[in-house]
Amino acid sequence: MTVRNPLRRAARLIGGGALVLAVGLSAQPAQAAPADRALGAADPLAAAFEAAAQRYDVPRDLLAALGYAETRLDGHDGEPSASNGYGVMHLTSNPNVRTLDEAAALTKLPATELRTDTAANITGAAAVLRSYADAAGLTDVQRDDVDRWYGVVARYGGGSTPATTRLYADAVYDLLGTGFAAGGALRIPGRPVAPQRGALASVAPVGAADPGIGTLSADYGPAAWAPAHSNNYTVSSRESTYDIRYVIIHVAQGSYAGTVSWFQNPGAGVSAHYTIRSSDGAVTQSVRDKDVAWHAGNWTYNTQSIGIEHEGFVNNASWFTDAMYRSSAALTRHLANRYNIPKTRSYILGHNQVPGATHTDPGPNWNWTRFMELVNGGGTTPPPSWTSTVDNDTAGRFTASGNWGSSAYSSQRHGANYRFADPVLASDSAWYKFNIPATATYRVDAWWPADAGYNNSTPYVIVTSGGNQTVNVNQRLTGGQWRVLGTYTLTAGDANKVAVSRWTSGTGLVIADAIRITRV
Repeated sequence: MTVRNPLRRAARLIGGGALVLAVGLSAQPAQAAPADRALGAADPLAAAFEAAAQRYDVPRDLLAALGYAETRLDGHDGEPSASNGYGVMHLTSNPNVRTLDEAAALTKLPATELRTDTAANITGAAAVLRSYADAAGLTDVQRDDVDRWYGVVARYGGGSTPATTRLYADAVYDLLGTGFAAGGALRIPGRPVAPQRGALASVAPVGAADPGIGTLSADYGPAAWAPAHSNNYTVSSRESTYDIRYVIIHVAQGSYAGTVSWFQNPGAGVSAHYTIRSSDGAVTQSVRDKDVAWHAGNWTYNTQSIGIEHEGFVNNASWFTDAMYRSSAALTRHLANRYNIPKTRSYILGHNQVPGATHTDPGPNWNWTRFMELVNGGGTTPPPSWTSTVDNDTAGRFTASGNWGSSAYSSQRHGANYRFADPVLASDSAWYKFNIPATATYRVDAWWPADAGYNNSTPYVIVTSGGNQTVNVNQRLTGGQWRVLGTYTLTAGDANKVAVSRWTSGTGLVIADAIRITRV
């Protein structure tokens, strides 16, 4: 590894994009941001990112985004995460991920300092990222292009499967696309990128429309399915073997992608039935309801409960968003109704309430009053039944440029025809307009005809209340049916809500047929 001379230039400024969030929305490549876009050196945290980025020639904003995705840049006073990760950059030491040990070897700093000192922790992460970039063969010029770092970020996350590996890396690029702020001086504005996913481009992330992922769980429709490793739970036949009497609320002490991946690690020895994401309330199921997840630290309660993990850390209230509360409450209400669990605090418990528990989650920042109101239907109007479908022929609801052709070739089409276009790295999306009745949670489904000549990584861009989200699907497979893109919080109003983008590194014709949105 050749360490960059800090005097060569200021830390690299980069663009951003969430799961290629700007795909089809801008033709601009990743590029330098304005020089005055403060990541101020006067702030110790910002200065630490500046110094580490310069020393190891790592894109500064990428380094910050990775840390924000992992911890919201909170070092948690040197305490470990559930997967034994430390500091703002979540340097980890477990049987599968050794970034802490690698950082110690690369920087010659003691592990204790890397765990507890924020500047050292950031330096260690930068060193690890640079070593991965060198192993990937990134040249000096290529390191100036943030799009080239996708594989490096994916490796850092240590995902247990290709799907969770992509979920992790996409979350970092999500932040680069939307931008974020932490502390007083560290502000990263969003701007477009088109990450080069390499082999992961053909892998659908957790919850995307792909038959190998299991888009919907068998137990709870809005949830994605990403099964835990069989070492981490007990196969059972509840409620024949045990009654399900409780729902237990946890905080993961880690990120959404990291938690889902940790349950797939054969050495974890833990699992929960469901995990909920902070930003939009997305849900992933890891253990079937009928099986016994290892989450409560008490075998009797394990056998009689459903465990729900929540992305975040107990000492940082910013993780507990309205979208998370609503999504978790909807899941809890569903479980209570299905298994006749009373909707009271005697049966909907925090992990800290389990007899013999050594954990404190969900902690003092969890708003039990608000959560239980939502579980019981108070403080919110029960979601009415609402669904709407827009076909590429729906008058006033579909728009596309003249570059998009029309065809009735495939019998798998939704209506009379569908649109097609060649892939191109440019802004030329086909848009679907919906009149969303209320800001709430909705499931977005797509319909396309499948053909070997169609694109293997077509980007669908969903305009959510928290920013654009992009899901890439393989349109050579699973055609002629509705496929779930995911569950999102959508803002009320009549506007373009979903796009099919031509901006993809995949090959084959990009297809735009029909979109359906359903309130859940």
